[in-house]
Amino acid sequence: MHIFTQQEVARLSLNRTGQTEPQSTSILLPLAKQGDARAQFNLGLAYYEGRGVPQDYAEAVKWYRMAAEQGQANAQHNLGVMYYNGRGVPQDYANAVKWYRMAAEQGDARAQHNLGLIYTNGLGVPQDTAERLKWWHKAAEQGHAGAQNNLGTMYANGDGVPQDYAEAVKWYRMAAEQGYADAQYNLGNKYQAGKGVPKDYVLAYLWYNLAAARENRLAAIIRDELVKLMTPDELAEAQRMAREWMAKHQQ
Repeated sequence: MHIFTQQEVARLSLNRTGQTEPQSTSILLPLAKQGDARAQFNLGLAYYEGRGVPQDYAEAVKWYRMAAEQGQANAQHNLGVMYYNGRGVPQDYANAVKWYRMAAEQGDARAQHNLGLIYTNGLGVPQDTAERLKWWHKAAEQGHAGAQNNLGTMYANGDGVPQDYAEAVKWYRMAAEQGYADAQYNLGNKYQAGKGVPKDYVLAYLWYNLAAARENRLAAIIRDELVKLMTPDELAEAQRMAREWMAKHQQ
């Protein structure tokens, strides 16, 4: 399986980690003007979303920048996203990298994950497998599901690391248990093939089925083909396990 898609890169998400409870701009604005970095970040987020104020990307950038220059990691990450997507500022990959790196070096998992994607595509920086591995490892260790899945694929493919299916399965499982559909598909694939784990059609079906429930179409196709290789008892067991997993992980 490939590590990522252009769509995944395009969906570099805005970081809301650490966001305070929604506050009216009448409260945030005086605090932001006084230099409160958290207020500046939240005001930027309000302008980005159009929450309590007209949506205005340029105004969002303005407040994100003020907070980012004070070292606010969430604002640094979000400012990087704005430069990456060209929202409120001209698109500038080098500036996106600059702000992602500042946030990533403070331990922001989303910025670390996005830096990995940037180094994969070579946007604003040369392509660099070692840097990609480094940043995805840092994000994965913090529980970022996308980074865990990508790291698993690097180990599965021997991409920048010795090929190690057991290590791939370890990272796929972490992401799959968080409900990350691509990792659930990848984990199902490893159980079906018996790579890194003993071959087990019941568990393969389980993970394919969970991925299919999250609209992974390829997982649905392979799951339905896998049924032809299973006994009725195996299928019943796999379906029971899937129901129990989904009931346990309902939010």
